[in-house]
Amino acid sequence: MAQKQTERKPLPTLSMYRITARLFTHVEKSVITSFGEDGGKLAGHGVSRFGYDLAQNISVRAAEEGEVHTLGKYIPENVEKRKLEQDEATVYGQMAKLFGQVAKAVVDEYGERGKEAVREGVRTFGEARGKGIAARAAHLGQDNTIENYLSNYDMARSELFEMETEHYPEVIEQTFTKCPFGQQWADDGMGEYGILYCEMIDPSIARGYNRDFDVDHDQYVLREGVCEFKFRLKKKS
Repeated sequence: MAQKQTERKPLPTLSMYRITARLFTHVEKSVITSFGEDGGKLAGHGVSRFGYDLAQNISVRAAEEGEVHTLGKYIPENVEKRKLEQDEATVYGQMAKLFGQVAKAVVDEYGERGKEAVREGVRTFGEARGKGIAARAAHLGQDNTIENYLSNYDMARSELFEMETEHYPEVIEQTFTKCPFGQQWADDGMGEYGILYCEMIDPSIARGYNRDFDVDHDQYVLREGVCEFKFRLKKKS
């Protein structure tokens, strides 16, 4: 008699601590690739401006969850390894703050070359996440099609985001009117640096998920007050 196959449960979403540590690691690698030792010093300057206690909290929590990252090496040894009590809004905001400070350090020093290095770090980070989303779908026996993209997304959709999603044949349209990342950069006057993340992240995640995924994204909360996306999966000839 054949055994009944056990239904697989969806994998848990990634915490913002893991996502933040992973983003830092990709951006740090990119700026070091572009600028060598100076790139590492600038990444360290960004961590310092962000705050060692806050960085340590992210580093410790991400490592406890199994994330391999480079954030810890920029934190002085005398900083206590402890976890801080934080609410959800704080955790999302801190990803934006850490990215903003690192991007600012690099861009203020290297201008357009610095922007390209930061964008490249976001690109590799996004594509890695997209591959992870495809793996999450595969875990459930699903293909990396447009129908299975958002249902297997790796980051929880917090109520801090305000959005509408419409599904059409071969197209997903999303409109965001509120984003905690964009709001944090706006509040901090860091929109010049935050936009480097916004420009790259969603198209990169989509390409990592499926190389035939196209994303139209030409409006941003940081600039126009709204983010509008159209996700399309190109038909293969």
